[in-house]
Amino acid sequence: MSEETIAVKAQQVAEVADKFKNATSAVVADVRGLTVEQSNNLRAELRGEGVELRVIKNKVLVRAAEAADFSEMNDLFAGPSAVAFSNDDAIAPARVLKKYADEIEALEIKGGFIDGNVVTIEDINKYASLPDRDGLLSMLLSTLQAPVRNFAYAVKAVSDSKEEAEA
Repeated sequence: MSEETIAVKAQQVAEVADKFKNATSAVVADVRGLTVEQSNNLRAELRGEGVELRVIKNKVLVRAAEAADFSEMNDLFAGPSAVAFSNDDAIAPARVLKKYADEIEALEIKGGFIDGNVVTIEDINKYASLPDRDGLLSMLLSTLQAPVRNFAYAVKAVSDSKEEAEA
């Protein structure tokens, strides 16, 4: 192999290692067997969620994972591998890929990492069932408002009962 080729491969490994280091999550999947339309729809939905899907050679993935201290993931890099990287919403890649894996038999989720922890397919399926960030914030807000709302209802009920007693 020429020095130029080695330099290009080293740059590829460095780029992917940076993606692993900067991502809040990455999910590895086998996308072999998807039609062009299915692949385009998957990529479009992932992009809409701020997720980048890249098909990367396994040797590059192995070296990049080792450079990013994710060597536990090396077993996932067998056969064709596509990696969905997310820098914002840690659950987005799992949620979108799980949705498509349920609909398309050819799509197989292999594993990945979320918030720096290597996760299994079972973990990814659990995370995928969680609502998105806005849904979680909405649930939190409604939980925080509940005591105030219940207190207001109690005050209103007392006020109504006093009005009925005076009438």
